[in-house]
Amino acid sequence: MTSHQPRSPFERLKEHYDHAELVCQECGFEDEAGTWEASTDGATIVYHHTCPKCGAERVHSLKLSDSDAAREHAQKRR
Repeated sequence: MTSHQPRSPFERLKEHYDHAELVCQECGFEDEAGTWEASTDGATIVYHHTCPKCGAERVHSLKLSDSDAAREHAQKRR
């Protein structure tokens, strides 16, 4: 049996953004088909989403040493 659960707090946080944070704070558009992009430079992970309607950008970033903070953030948003 294969588990479909994300493996890390950072993956769980991206999953949260993909499901709960796709309504644009600027224009109110709900990007139901959208996803957040995640990138890292080795020290920081950056989550980024651009509204396809108005182009507004949203960014969340965490230092990779803050895995406990990421886990707490993801759990609070459930």
